[in-house]
Amino acid sequence: VQPALPGAVGQGRWDKSAERRAGGLAKKVRGAARVSHRGRDEPKDLVAAGCALSWVTCEDNDLEDIDSLLEKIEDTSGLSQQTQSGIIADSRPLLYVEHRNLNPENELKRYFGARAVLGDQRPRQRQRQYVRSTWLTAPKNTWPRYSKTGIAMQLVDTRRGVQHFTFEHHREYQQVQFKFLDAVESMDPNNIVLLLQMNPYHVDSLLQLSDVCRMQEDQEMARDLIERALYSLECAFHPVFSLTSGTCRLDYRRPENRAFFLALFKHLMFLEKRGCPRTALEFCKLILSLDPENDPLCVLLLIDFLSLRAREYTFLTRIFQEWESHRNLSQLPNFAFSVPLAYFFLSQQEERSELEISQARERAARLIQLALIMFPSVLMPLLDRCSVQPDARVTSHPFFGLNAQISQPPALNQLTSLYVGRTHSLWKDPAVMAWLETHVHEVLRMVDARDPLVEDSEHKRKMRYQSAPRNIYRHVILSEMKEATAALPLEVTSQPVMGFDPLPPLDSIISYTRPERYFLHPWFPRCTLSLFFRSLLPNFNLQVGEAGAGQDLNQGVNRLMAAMRDMLANIQFQEPPRDDNPEGDGDWD
Repeated sequence: VQPALPGAVGQGRWDKSAERRAGGLAKKVRGAARVSHRGRDEPKDLVAAGCALSWVTCEDNDLEDIDSLLEKIEDTSGLSQQTQSGIIADSRPLLYVEHRNLNPENELKRYFGARAVLGDQRPRQRQRQYVRSTWLTAPKNTWPRYSKTGIAMQLVDTRRGVQHFTFEHHREYQQVQFKFLDAVESMDPNNIVLLLQMNPYHVDSLLQLSDVCRMQEDQEMARDLIERALYSLECAFHPVFSLTSGTCRLDYRRPENRAFFLALFKHLMFLEKRGCPRTALEFCKLILSLDPENDPLCVLLLIDFLSLRAREYTFLTRIFQEWESHRNLSQLPNFAFSVPLAYFFLSQQEERSELEISQARERAARLIQLALIMFPSVLMPLLDRCSVQPDARVTSHPFFGLNAQISQPPALNQLTSLYVGRTHSLWKDPAVMAWLETHVHEVLRMVDARDPLVEDSEHKRKMRYQSAPRNIYRHVILSEMKEATAALPLEVTSQPVMGFDPLPPLDSIISYTRPERYFLHPWFPRCTLSLFFRSLLPNFNLQVGEAGAGQDLNQGVNRLMAAMRDMLANIQFQEPPRDDNPEGDGDWD
């Protein structure tokens, strides 16, 4: 907010005295913000700082005008409320997103300082006058100049205060999309590179090529391509589409919207690996706010981990309290174990009152016991990943034994494997392990006493978790956790999975269809796999759409496999020559 000082507006410029007064106020605002919010979870923005400045005495009338202006802005924003006790209570929506938390540089500055993060970037940014300012990512000098790609966003309808949007592909973008699908079918990444040279901001090409770069361990290029895709999509936003309100929705069933979900998810995964969990959490909240009812990428399996890593314990406990009644979050192993862990960390914060510490300790004890009773198969793999050897009573007891892992349904095995593989590092703290050990023995006492809760939990495990919904499979594929990927069912692993659209919804809403194509586009070179098949089968021809082509292709592949089996069966390996002196001294040459 640029304050309007008397004498500055009328002259159309700042006079020196006004500039000095404004600079002094800015220092006071920043100082008060640091003092009043140190060690708290309240928002640290300028508006909240203005609310905390009620004790600052301003002798200058101009400064009083600015204070009243800040208070007026704070009253109309509705982001925070000041109670009678002077404590600022957060009244924002649960999935409210802050713009400043979407920038990883802000988080890195808090860790390492602005000088270490920015370096010599500031002079370079002044030269980029034509670049559009965006929130999701910052455009780079190395990117091609942006021009309209043919993507637009439209407001579909507004229901009960929630606005529903959708991305749309114009005709020219649809033609590029068809060429991209041809490039994917060619199974040659070079064709996608050629397409990006002509259309540098085609989103699906950027997503697919990012996966190729990541597989080749070029993490920097993979991340850069994802950021370029986000920039392209943000430039197409509708004027009233808001990233922060939490009331804007996108339907994942529409293929045009999926790229935005996937780009955000891949971006937050890069942020988490980069060491920016707070920024990654903000992007996770953004994805969840786009479709909280269906959660197409199932980020609820990830948001607890990011909350713990970012030390946002209050947010994790709040989402559990507000959503448990209608979403049954306690039936997910990640929430069942992460929420009591969050309460344990809250009970270790000395700046809290004795009552708050006592309540957090009691809730942590109650919830971790419920989690161990409901999901006993988590304990032993978790201890194994933490390199902790349990005592004899735990290892010999059948409740936490190998039978607990074998007897659980496959869908539950995927959830537990995903949680252990992702969050085991958070449990390695000796204080956490000592706390966990205490309640493991308490649970064994309840099991030996035949507590009814134990039998009821066993019945729930057998009746539920028979099959996982499609969004969980999609999350496991995108997360690439080896433990969970190995537990995927055959119907998922047997079908091709594309990085630009993994496991599309079965009830997709298709707005335009791809025309039938008989041959690949003439400017695509033949792929290596096609040339390999042709070298073995001269009659092999990769054609799409021709009548009977699928049957001919299957017959050709069958003939190829038969020929390869015969070839392998007739291969004779020559034994290596033996030494004439078998009784040598055995020394290495």
